[in-house]
Amino acid sequence: MSSDGNLVEVKNLKMYFPVLAGVFRRKVAEVKAIDDISFFIKKGETLGLVGESGCGKTTTGRCILRLYKPSGGRIFFDGVDITDLPEGTLRRMRRNMQLIFQDPYASLDPRQTAGDIVGEPLIIHGIASGKEYNERVDELFRMVDLEPRMKVRYPHEFSGGQRQRIGIARALAVEPKFIVCDEPVSALDVSIQAQIIKLLENLKDQLHLTYLFIAHDLSVVRYISDRVAVMYLGKIVEITHSAELYDHPMHPYTQALLSAVPIPNPTIDRQRKRILLSGDVPSPINPPKGCHFNPRCRLAQQICKEKDPELINIGSEHWVACHLVK
Repeated sequence: MSSDGNLVEVKNLKMYFPVLAGVFRRKVAEVKAIDDISFFIKKGETLGLVGESGCGKTTTGRCILRLYKPSGGRIFFDGVDITDLPEGTLRRMRRNMQLIFQDPYASLDPRQTAGDIVGEPLIIHGIASGKEYNERVDELFRMVDLEPRMKVRYPHEFSGGQRQRIGIARALAVEPKFIVCDEPVSALDVSIQAQIIKLLENLKDQLHLTYLFIAHDLSVVRYISDRVAVMYLGKIVEITHSAELYDHPMHPYTQALLSAVPIPNPTIDRQRKRILLSGDVPSPINPPKGCHFNPRCRLAQQICKEKDPELINIGSEHWVACHLVK
């Protein structure tokens, strides 16, 4: 894949979690949460990462931020290999990388005021103190459309949407280049989701941010993403520009996912053919041989059961991992 103008590059990334058993807690198996994936995120773009629950989306985001130490592969941020950086160097690097959590109810410390939550990164990284600290916290509140006077309140005094705005302000405090948005709207009401998505888009333009936007709602991803990557059981099966993916999905799994997205026009919705997948997602402890999707694929052939397909470019930066797509 091209490396020109990329902020993040992931090469052959693996993340295996040990399964321990017995009195001596010996490793008896591995959960292959991420199983050899490669992709890049260009500066200033939003890459959507979609797939079913448990496919490895969140683990991918946390590996990029080095909250998890990968089992294999390399991670490059702004040209620097951060895979094996020592903790001290990594902490300084993390000023450029932040995370917006999925659950605004669980991700805020209930014992801290909103102002302390937003301002804590400024203290940790030694960015501001005194009057400058207070002015910066007020500015961050205004950036996410909250009144600075609200900073004396505690998390339980805010609505879900307001709590997520506090989480966004906290992520912006250290002026990062890159933010992992881990399903930031999935726990919110539909009416509030649109407001948060619009806020994230405005902040991206104003502050020249780059996003990895993790979600399972394909309609939300289509709205906010420049490119979209589709994951299945620890593998990336398709990645391309947003419009191209939704208009011309090539992988059978992507086609099945998109067939389940509701269409506002009931006449068109009734006419389209829904692709139903058989069976359940296999266990990541013992994934199928060959293509991970082959037990559920309606088009699977013998080669799909024997050989793991490579992610290949079929033209116009449209990458697909499928033996049946040329």
